[in-house]
Amino acid sequence: MKPVSTITSPAVPLLRDNIDTDTIIPSREMRSTGRTGLADGLFAPWRYSDAATRTRDPQFVLNQRDAIGTRLLLAGKNFGCGSSREHAVWALAEFGIEAIIAPSFAPIFKGNCIRNGLLPIELPDEVVRSLPWEMVRIDLSAQTVSAGERSWRFEIDPEAKEMLLNGLDAIDLTLANLKSSMGRWLTADRQMRPWVYLEKLK
Repeated sequence: MKPVSTITSPAVPLLRDNIDTDTIIPSREMRSTGRTGLADGLFAPWRYSDAATRTRDPQFVLNQRDAIGTRLLLAGKNFGCGSSREHAVWALAEFGIEAIIAPSFAPIFKGNCIRNGLLPIELPDEVVRSLPWEMVRIDLSAQTVSAGERSWRFEIDPEAKEMLLNGLDAIDLTLANLKSSMGRWLTADRQMRPWVYLEKLK
């Protein structure tokens, strides 16, 4: 995965509560088993006035000119509720979204974000609603969100932070921890049972 460090982007608002995964990527839009080919179906019920012809609704926020190329989405409470489909995160990531700021996330969706390199940030509702269309800078190392002269700190699980900063998925993290654990065990075992380890013949 691509490491996440800093993100600077206009904050595009989709400030509705309880946006579920079937709205983020409807099942009819999941036409492949892989992680690609999903961006076109992102928010299809809202993005298109006619989904069959892909006629875009100009009123929908992601269709507006100021939203082109956005990397940051603002959302309402309990974003990503509903089913556990990982395709919702894949669609957001393929579209170009690298971070979502919301008052709260559905737990499974939040975990899927971390495992796929998309940064979920929880900030108070009043802060989220103060950010639309502002140029926002996110610094994951410092755990801060800044807009103009204002700055807010966000909390993130240390393991999730490590995964995102280093571009690790769950398997990468397991292997890294296993390598470290094995190294410590071998060092301790060599001290306890030195006779087991044959030294190189000179």
